[in-house]
Amino acid sequence: MTEKSRLFSRPTRKEFLRGAASAALLPLFPRISVAETYEAEVSEVAPGVFVHVAPYELVEPTNHGDISNSCIIVGNDAVAVVDTGGSYLVGKALRAAAAKVTSKPIRYVINTHMHPDHVLGNAAFEGNGTEFVGHAKLPAALSARAESYLRTAQTRLGETGFAGTKIVIPTKLVSDTLDLDLGGRSLTLKARATSHTDNDLTVFDSTTGTFVLGDLLFSGHIPTLDGSIVGWLKLIPELMNEKAQRAIPGHGPKSMQWPDAMLPQQRYLETIARDVRTLIKDGATLEQALKTAGQSERDNWQLFAELNGMNVTAAFTELEWE
Repeated sequence: MTEKSRLFSRPTRKEFLRGAASAALLPLFPRISVAETYEAEVSEVAPGVFVHVAPYELVEPTNHGDISNSCIIVGNDAVAVVDTGGSYLVGKALRAAAAKVTSKPIRYVINTHMHPDHVLGNAAFEGNGTEFVGHAKLPAALSARAESYLRTAQTRLGETGFAGTKIVIPTKLVSDTLDLDLGGRSLTLKARATSHTDNDLTVFDSTTGTFVLGDLLFSGHIPTLDGSIVGWLKLIPELMNEKAQRAIPGHGPKSMQWPDAMLPQQRYLETIARDVRTLIKDGATLEQALKTAGQSERDNWQLFAELNGMNVTAAFTELEWE
């Protein structure tokens, strides 16, 4: 990344998502008591499907790392939680929210991908037979970034907000498709090709036709690219062909009409790809691309100033080798 791409007012999501560590170092921090309390509100968007909606923000002490949506799905026998937030404190709040809507045990925690705002709450769900589920490529990707994720979270959240946070890596892995039974309710998990990241997973609840996409779907919050823009644009039509009554984005409202929910994101990614390809063809540098690529989309997305440069950098790095 060039110096130009670092000139944001706050650290970029890309900086939050870099680093390396060995899986042998995990867990890096023991669970400890958390004095601060935090509540996570949930809304029922379909029978037995509850969504926690997070604000469009970067990680900071005031939001405790609660910047991505989470989902609680209740079956006749058990519960699945999809994504756990960006700290132990947020995960603990989500667990308390689940306890308010059902007394059934949480059998599965499903991580839709590796990013810390979706996985750093996992520790709050350890024990009582809960299994952690993710894409087959998630353990390697998360292990490689663990030290950086934790260090950055601790810096941004402070000691109190970070307390208890550690990496918990899923051990029940999905390389293609996996069905999970919650008792009278089946969830179909699909491992997706490299797009937003190389370890994205979708969850479909056949009982209500609810499609949980994690960060394969952004609304309002600018999409962030940490995988392949070519792969993401190729995947979008495949996702839109999936039949569903509603979609739940990783960042956005609690529920959206499907497949129309995907159209603004598709337009944004197509714009970035088109602009970057044109600039590369004209011999422009990355520094020049950062000034102009995607600017027609500026007014359509929150956090554009903070994150568009990261997306342009990732797209330029990929597309210059086409």
